[in-house]
Amino acid sequence: MNMTITYQVKSAVYVNLTNRCPCACTFCLRNNGAGVYGSDPLWLAREPTLAEVIASLETWDWTTFRECVFCGYGEPTERLDTLLAAAAHLKAAHPGVRVRVNTNGLSDLINGRPTAADFAGTVDCLSISLNTDDPDEYLAVCRPTFGAAAYGALQRFAADAVRAGVEVVMTVVGEPVTDAAKQARCRAICRALGATLRVRPYEPAT
Repeated sequence: MNMTITYQVKSAVYVNLTNRCPCACTFCLRNNGAGVYGSDPLWLAREPTLAEVIASLETWDWTTFRECVFCGYGEPTERLDTLLAAAAHLKAAHPGVRVRVNTNGLSDLINGRPTAADFAGTVDCLSISLNTDDPDEYLAVCRPTFGAAAYGALQRFAADAVRAGVEVVMTVVGEPVTDAAKQARCRAICRALGATLRVRPYEPAT
């Protein structure tokens, strides 16, 4: 039974909570392989318990690794309570560790309520996939199960998180979004929300 709960990417420890995701992005790494950056396969045979997540986190030397990123082969806010409890454990046990969540920004729709404020004080940074400046293109590229409601929801989530005092970075993937004017429009969206834009490279799975 595969249980790759935590794994290393460069200088950070990543946490793999679930396979579930309400999006089926055309550029998603999990379309191309079973793992990333030479990791063990990330498809989970079952979702790990909170105790298993914490036990896996404690196998790492947190004097060496200074960042923990909740990002696996599913959307981490599908398991919001487990995510927040594991992050709170990290902050209590290893207060110098920076906690980031890589997310599609659809936590409110997934959990049926406003959730951005829940991250304040526990999560240092939310990295939210914006992907495009155009709602129709977002539907075509990200294919969210929530349909047209998704694009506005992720922006509201970002704005709420900024108001709650959480750092918000919104991302587009450089290969699909190479047009400078489009990137500028994405940057303007981020600026209006109080977030910053990061254009990240497309890196296929290994």
